[in-house]
Amino acid sequence: MTYRLFEGKEHAASYWKYRISPSDHLIRQLLDFLEKHRGRPFELAVDVGCGSGQGTLLLSKHFASVVGTDVSPAQLEVALQQAKEPNITYKQSAAEELPFADSSADLVTAMSAFHWFDRPRFLQEAHRVLKPQGSLALLNYMIDMELSYPDCCKNTLNQVCKEFYATLQPYRSPHLGQSSIELYREAYASIPYPNKEWHECFWDTRSMPLSSYMGLVESFSSYQALLRKDPHKANRLSQDVCERLMCVMKVTSADTEVTVAVKYFYLLACKPQET
Repeated sequence: MTYRLFEGKEHAASYWKYRISPSDHLIRQLLDFLEKHRGRPFELAVDVGCGSGQGTLLLSKHFASVVGTDVSPAQLEVALQQAKEPNITYKQSAAEELPFADSSADLVTAMSAFHWFDRPRFLQEAHRVLKPQGSLALLNYMIDMELSYPDCCKNTLNQVCKEFYATLQPYRSPHLGQSSIELYREAYASIPYPNKEWHECFWDTRSMPLSSYMGLVESFSSYQALLRKDPHKANRLSQDVCERLMCVMKVTSADTEVTVAVKYFYLLACKPQET
């Protein structure tokens, strides 16, 4: 079954505000793979589990048409508010029942969403929707992001982060296991396409206010589960972690910029030419 955990309006708004999107360099890896196997022009991209649409926006620069799909009306409402490009549309649908004709999409992708799907059913549906030699791209990143700040001991700073992640671990959905990367490895092994690639430990760094890093972690399903169970505990945890990080950094404002390093992993697979 598909897990539906991100459908509250406040949670959807936090997705747009805080969730990180893949870098241009990472998107380029997807496009290079697609061009290598199918060639240009790129016509239709389908961004499944698009959430508030950050990844959909990135794809719009490269395709004639991009459609973002999600089960959550609240997420799509936020995405629609941000969709200024005329080649973007959004549709409400389950990942396992995509509203597209057979062999119609050049690219089917899921950015930090595949682990919530009914994975075997989605892979079958992606196969149906993809054109021959079209590409499937599944991306995600590890929760254990690392921080750095000038003249600050990186190990001390990240020990606070590690303790934050460890506190949230008991609230992690059992559906995900200890690490979602194993779900993607299993998917990669199960895809029967001869042309496929697995990429791990792709580091992407970006600067953001410390408050945005906190907002990002607070948007995770494990923190949201704690927030639903015990709002006081969740808010106190977040406040305590933020204060400890500022203390290590020797700053007094959560608006202070930090560098956040995010570890991505992703798989690319090319649907074979039909005979």
